[in-house]
Amino acid sequence: MKTVKMSRGLRNLNPGNIRRSAVRYKGERAVSSDPEFRQFESIEAGYRAMFVLLHTYAVKHHCTTLRQIVSRYAPPSENDTDGYIRRVARATGFAPDLALDTLSQGVMIPLVRAMSEVENGVPAVESEVLGGWQLFVADFS
Repeated sequence: MKTVKMSRGLRNLNPGNIRRSAVRYKGERAVSSDPEFRQFESIEAGYRAMFVLLHTYAVKHHCTTLRQIVSRYAPPSENDTDGYIRRVARATGFAPDLALDTLSQGVMIPLVRAMSEVENGVPAVESEVLGGWQLFVADFS
């Protein structure tokens, strides 16, 4: 029988593989055993952090298109950014240069679900993504 290995992002309850930095997110573990990536108390808190980060890209860095968001999120120095953009565009149906509303559930749920799948290699659980969205909108609506 083949053993399935869980991705680092899912083990860390960090489905977006958000790197550690000085910024702190709600639901982030106070002490992390991963030297590079954040760890969260729940998968929903990890999804919330993705929504917060992508919204911050739009507000602070004026990244509003799928191409701009993914290029910042998964830079070519570390990723196949063009491949990432193609996969997310295919999964969401969003054109790479279409402006996205980071406060729209109809935009952000499919976007984060697709990005999580790229990051972890498995489909995201819809109820977990929605739980993260609900945590996000409680603070950002």
